[in-house]
Amino acid sequence: MTFNEPAGYEKEKGRKPLVLVAFALEEESISVELPRCNVIRTIIGVGKANAAMNLTAAVLELHPDLIINVGTAGTINHAVGDILVCRRFVDRNLYNLRIHGLIADIDALPCPLFESGSVVGGRRTIGEYTVNTGDNFATDKDGLFGDAIDMEAFACAAVCLKFGLPFVSVKYVTDIVGQNSVKQWSDKLSDARMALHQFFVDYNEKKDQR
Repeated sequence: MTFNEPAGYEKEKGRKPLVLVAFALEEESISVELPRCNVIRTIIGVGKANAAMNLTAAVLELHPDLIINVGTAGTINHAVGDILVCRRFVDRNLYNLRIHGLIADIDALPCPLFESGSVVGGRRTIGEYTVNTGDNFATDKDGLFGDAIDMEAFACAAVCLKFGLPFVSVKYVTDIVGQNSVKQWSDKLSDARMALHQFFVDYNEKKDQR
């Protein structure tokens, strides 16, 4: 597994919090900077199994203070271009199973190192948003619920729960589930990267003004 380590990381790691930013695909990856933090990017792969395995390996090697999952998602009740900052995560493959001890719904631990609202309809907003994660690229909205629909975030949240780490997922909506979702996602990847990059630039500027 490879990581994008910031210049001077070895020298600084004892003094600054370490934030691990996880992307499913290299095509979704962007440069992320956060005030007074070291940031390392990693690619965790597509799907729950890959995400859980690769993120666990990264946590054991790097010992981060916060994990941020950044990427794309479908939706059933928002608009293409919205950026949702999500802190609740459900596993749609397990959600309706009634098995003692099974965890299919996770509220992430608070993350004071990164406190941001979402961008909905072009406006910054504070809200509670949910990622619905499953092992398939959703193309049918029947039975779906939540705000963002993806294939990795719940697995990341489960890893963070296991290690007691704060976690948040920042999702750019690329497609409306049920409306030619796969083509929409592919066509919107470039827009997603640009918008997510600007999202973090704006976040840093607001933090600097405080």
